[in-house]
Amino acid sequence: MKLSAPIYILKQQAKALSQRDKLRLHVALDQVAVREGFSAWSHLASVWQRDDTSRSVYEQLEPGDLVLVGSRPGQGKTLLSIGLAVEAMTRGKRAAFFTLEYTVAEVANRFEVLGRSLKEFKSSLIVDTSDDISAAHIAQRIAGEPPGTLVVVDYLQLLDQRRDKPSLDVQVRELKTLALKSLSTVVCLSQIARDYTPTSRPYPSLQDVRMPNPVDLSIFDKSCFIQDGKMQLHSAGTSAA
Repeated sequence: MKLSAPIYILKQQAKALSQRDKLRLHVALDQVAVREGFSAWSHLASVWQRDDTSRSVYEQLEPGDLVLVGSRPGQGKTLLSIGLAVEAMTRGKRAAFFTLEYTVAEVANRFEVLGRSLKEFKSSLIVDTSDDISAAHIAQRIAGEPPGTLVVVDYLQLLDQRRDKPSLDVQVRELKTLALKSLSTVVCLSQIARDYTPTSRPYPSLQDVRMPNPVDLSIFDKSCFIQDGKMQLHSAGTSAA
């Protein structure tokens, strides 16, 4: 959902409303948020923060990039990837979301969490939830899509479950080839091993990626790790702290 004005202007409007109508500031903030289509100011602020993070990450991605986004469950990697897709589409690009994890209705729900509607992107978004998802399937589905298309693969380890598909290492290489040939940006979500704990290191790293079978993770051009609402993005050749 696009705000009618920058968030600092909305805060100024809420302050003016508070003074004019003798309201507590938090009440005025909530009223402004409802006017913008949110349930409360806290909802608006959380969506705005996610949008800001997605925008920051998106601006560091390039056509041809193969990107890994990793976190433990519930840390926000799916919302970040959808935010990246939204950012691409609001800039006039196309996007594709391939998921072996969610139904279309669940994908729509994730868009709503971000204050957006799946329907508003109907003409610029592919949502594929089929059981046939693999690197080859993805390449076939985005054939003919224009350069700059952002492709999300949810998630990496699930590509490794079908015995009739190539190994995950082969598929990752195919996804990198696809990104280069199509000049798309391919974002792969990834699980993090259970033995990672933030008490040892504030963020996971490539060494924490859960790989049931060997995969050369150096193929990825960039990696992004999320923990406790914070994010670190690394280019190839760098590692998380």
